[in-house]
Amino acid sequence: MARRGARNLDEPKPGSAAAAFRKAADAKNTPSGDRDRGRPAPYQADEWVDAGPVRRAASKAIGRGSEAAPAPARRQRGRAMSEDVAAEVGEAAGPAWAGRVKERLAEAAKAYEAERFRDAKRILEGLLERAPGSLAVRELYGLTLYRLGKWREAIRELGAVEILSGTVDHHPVIADAHRALGHAGEVTRLWDELRRGGAGVDVVIEGRIVTAGALADAGQVGEAIRLLEQGPVNVRRPQDHHLRLWYALAALYERAGDPVRARGLFDRLVSLAPEFADAADRLSSLGGR
Repeated sequence: MARRGARNLDEPKPGSAAAAFRKAADAKNTPSGDRDRGRPAPYQADEWVDAGPVRRAASKAIGRGSEAAPAPARRQRGRAMSEDVAAEVGEAAGPAWAGRVKERLAEAAKAYEAERFRDAKRILEGLLERAPGSLAVRELYGLTLYRLGKWREAIRELGAVEILSGTVDHHPVIADAHRALGHAGEVTRLWDELRRGGAGVDVVIEGRIVTAGALADAGQVGEAIRLLEQGPVNVRRPQDHHLRLWYALAALYERAGDPVRARGLFDRLVSLAPEFADAADRLSSLGGR
């Protein structure tokens, strides 16, 4: 999610964010476990936002690099911590604790990857005592709070990370937390900031999907559809964030009682990514393929 202020441990592969960790989720494909406990019943983030953006942010939180532009990341496979993250963590922890803090941060990242969010939170809370000024630690901690459904705490931590890093790249995650709390005005404000803030296309698309979800929550399905249609729907070489946009828009078409357009977009999605969430099942239910 400063989400893009961090770099990944693995080599970035454009468009692979969600595929690297978990396919785009929807309300029918909500996994059980720590990440869903405490989520208010009316709120269904999975229909709009997959775990990919959050996973990507977590990867970058312990692999911050020097590039200015964001890049998607694949699942970490034991890669070493990048030099600048190691330096940042080491400076924040001090010479006596630098090595241990780096090791524990890597352990927290692995727990996060494995969706053991409570374990990650426990580790990170200990690290905050030793290195309270570490941006990498605070970033991963904020994302962990988000995945645990601790919305207010996540907003506070990720907001602080954005201030420190000077980016708006965590805006989609922060907006989604506000959406869970029913703060429609904050979602709108963050969307306005995000689209003017020079973030990458994938980050803007994530913010667009969250904002459309908030509109749909309020019964403004037509407005939600128009917002998504204004995004990059017609692209020749879609990346994963484009596929997430298609999925969200197709789901809205279906919800609005327009099975023809829903079927067409789901068909387009399935033709390129047959295993994307439950798109194939939804296409079949609409009489496609």
